[in-house]
Amino acid sequence: MSYDLIVIGAGPGGYVCAIRAAQLGLKVACVEGRETLGGTCLNVGCIPSKALLHATHQLHEAEHHFEAMGLMGCKPKVDWAKMLGYKADVIGQNTKGIEFLFKKNKVDWIKGWASIPAPGKVQVGDTTYEAGKIVIASGSESSPLDGVEVDEKVIVTSTGALELGKIPKKLVVIGAGVIGLEMGSVFARLGAEVTVVEYLDRIIPGNDGEVAKTFQRLLAKQGMSFILGAAVQSASATKTKAKVTYKSRKDDSAHVLEADCVLLATGRRPFVDGLGLDALGVGMTKRGQIATDAQYKTSVDGVYAIGDAIEGPMLAHKAEDEGMAVAEILAGQAGHVNYGVIPGVIYTWPEVASVGETEESLKEAGRAYKVGKFSFMGNGRAKANFAGDGFVKILADKATDRILGAHIIGPYAGDLIHEICVAMEFGAAAEDLARTCHAHPTYSEAVREAALACGDGAIHA
Repeated sequence: MSYDLIVIGAGPGGYVCAIRAAQLGLKVACVEGRETLGGTCLNVGCIPSKALLHATHQLHEAEHHFEAMGLMGCKPKVDWAKMLGYKADVIGQNTKGIEFLFKKNKVDWIKGWASIPAPGKVQVGDTTYEAGKIVIASGSESSPLDGVEVDEKVIVTSTGALELGKIPKKLVVIGAGVIGLEMGSVFARLGAEVTVVEYLDRIIPGNDGEVAKTFQRLLAKQGMSFILGAAVQSASATKTKAKVTYKSRKDDSAHVLEADCVLLATGRRPFVDGLGLDALGVGMTKRGQIATDAQYKTSVDGVYAIGDAIEGPMLAHKAEDEGMAVAEILAGQAGHVNYGVIPGVIYTWPEVASVGETEESLKEAGRAYKVGKFSFMGNGRAKANFAGDGFVKILADKATDRILGAHIIGPYAGDLIHEICVAMEFGAAAEDLARTCHAHPTYSEAVREAALACGDGAIHA
């Protein structure tokens, strides 16, 4: 049982790596211990959460905007079990799609959990496979928090939140990052009283500060409440409810919150347990990630790593890009990832999307820049669709006009950001975007207007 390449993990990074390597002529196998392919993203992450976000967004539209458009009738009722069934169907369609792609590209799926007993060898159960090269794409798991006792029933991670038996009346979310705000948004739309507790003094750390302030205000309008600068001490389940204790970082005062459910959403960590990396001698970073060089090589010859298991943002599309890059490198090509143009998206409503530098990072680096900004209130399509909240912000070099970063909060920001990503990939100036004809009426006109604002000024502002 010998392969040119064995990929460990069939998440976005692993299955893309396996398929790309097979396309390039390598004999490939992919090891996955789950019953289905797709990893965390397709099974208990990106895809199921987006299904619930879509369903609850439709509910919100029906409750708040239908009547104003002349759509009369009874407001929809929520059948939570049926909504979970819809989510499960979406997962099934996607995971079966990957099985089809494996068969189409002649990638062997080895079912089970892998370890690497020696360079060039992968063990699954009682069988040892020979591998010319090994790529670790084992993904990540929810990070624990001292004092928080997760049972995935009352005290849950995102995995348990996607399978709750009923909609909680009160939900406490620990962590104001992407996962916490997306899942908090889902349950807020379903009628839950949602309180977000965050250690820092702001939400979505690492994002543009102006976007974060606007985002918090808009989520508060939707009914979510925020307790910032709060250090959670414990979270535990009682007979009927859950209790969260925290201390204010400002004055060290102690507080208690009660809820029907608590969601722990304080981030993720690499999932490398059971691979045998210590015995193999694979170098690790201080944060528990696998250390790699620019070509994804680990300290052990023939062993590579990508995705959430290594440094960088824990994003499915980052893992996919690395999967393609390392497959191309192993096939003798020049695989490459431009880490300066990896977008990030939060799929609430409005959506939040970003790419490249923030104002804060540019100021810290002492770089001279200019800002072009345009509000969706000036966009005809957005106003017609009750989507006027938010703005597009483009950051460009003051001397050269080259686009350095962009930040969008508004309708379909996750789709709009890619116009700017492509522009940045080709080293475009803000003027290049401004001089590109955009169809009217579209949300994308707001991007052009922000680019115009980097020059003589937007037209519709």
